[in-house]
Amino acid sequence: MKRNAGILADRAIGDLFGSGSLLSETMLDHDQIQPASLDLRLGSKALRVRASFMPGPNSTVADKLQRLTLHEIDLEHGAVLETGCVYIVPLMESLDLPADLSASTNPKSSTGRLDIFTRVMVDYAQEFDKIPAGYKGQLYLEISPRTFPIIVRRGSRLSQIRFRIGHALLSDSALLDLHKAETLVASETPNVSGGGIALSIDLKGTGPDGLVGYRGKHHTAVIDVDRKAAHDVLDFWEPLYSRGRDELILDPDEFYILVSREAVHVPPLYAAEMTPYDPLVGEFRVHYAGFFDPGFGHAGAGGTGSRAVLEVRSHEVPYILEHGQIIGRLVYEHMLEHPQGLYGTGLGSNYQAQGLKLSKHFRAA
Repeated sequence: MKRNAGILADRAIGDLFGSGSLLSETMLDHDQIQPASLDLRLGSKALRVRASFMPGPNSTVADKLQRLTLHEIDLEHGAVLETGCVYIVPLMESLDLPADLSASTNPKSSTGRLDIFTRVMVDYAQEFDKIPAGYKGQLYLEISPRTFPIIVRRGSRLSQIRFRIGHALLSDSALLDLHKAETLVASETPNVSGGGIALSIDLKGTGPDGLVGYRGKHHTAVIDVDRKAAHDVLDFWEPLYSRGRDELILDPDEFYILVSREAVHVPPLYAAEMTPYDPLVGEFRVHYAGFFDPGFGHAGAGGTGSRAVLEVRSHEVPYILEHGQIIGRLVYEHMLEHPQGLYGTGLGSNYQAQGLKLSKHFRAA
């Protein structure tokens, strides 16, 4: 059954190209459309800018770039983007949305796990990562590597876009009902408020050594975002182990990869998103909001036991995380229709049935 409000599924995303609502410089890659989102590809140039900026209601992105650009970088054959710098890249995809269709964007999972700060801008915007209904124009990606320098090129995919009609978020009561029917998180006493269901942190660790997470190293070599299993873990990450206290002190300005205590389930007729920050739960943030496609953690798609990998930073002060502490919330939205494909079922999904796992760029130990 097709709903009147919800997230567009893969077939409908493909139809957007046929109707001219979604445009691209070249043909789509064969795996670019996901069950509930579309990967966005970098264009041929990156513009190094003085600082991040917002276009605002009276300006296009191009207008601001004329004033703020320091230099232009050719991405056709690959280029290094340095940590601590801000770059703006026009994307290969652009939009001509109908009046009832809006969109939102997020970093891809692998982007977040490399501590690459990204967000999409559009002309006349007053918010990042939000694209109003009826928008017509170019998409731009702001990129700022935080921990590791990276190599990107034309066609690299760091972000993804999700399209929606109307209001699709589940209310607290609807979320509880869905949890009772489908077990959204593996918790006997789900914590639901503000339209989201809580996830807590696992600090007991896994394996014989009690591995609880990783902390990013500084002054490393570059990471090529398009190469899988190309790097040794220990060249870029310091493993963190449980020491019997089931807690972890987050140091300011350090980047951590941790994992949720609960397994996560996204049923086929729903999509989910991790909220990036809740000021009520402590002096830290889950650094990157993330999309969870329909089928993530779904038994029928091979995902039983899939946990959420979390990219975490402390704020200005050190902060002690304890095992079982709430660290983020998942919000769920209705799909307009059942996707043709589910996350994990023949789609080359990298993180189905995952536990604590670094991005696809690192060789398994």
